[in-house]
Amino acid sequence: MSATTAAVPFWRAAGMTYIGYSNICAALVRNCLKEPFKSEAASREKVHFSISKWADGKQEKPTFRTEDE
Repeated sequence: MSATTAAVPFWRAAGMTYIGYSNICAALVRNCLKEPFKSEAASREKVHFSISKWADGKQEKPTFRTEDE
């Protein structure tokens, strides 16, 4: 085993990114929680964002969405 392969984190060796690895870990922890902590964690899990379209160099009114849509 060379020194370069020994220093590679296991998630990288599995072909994952750190964000993907941390998302899997967070989902596992949330699934292990008992009530009422499980429902509180599920409510914080939602992602909200806005999308704005541009026309003729001007921004139109943004639409707000959640990850579920």
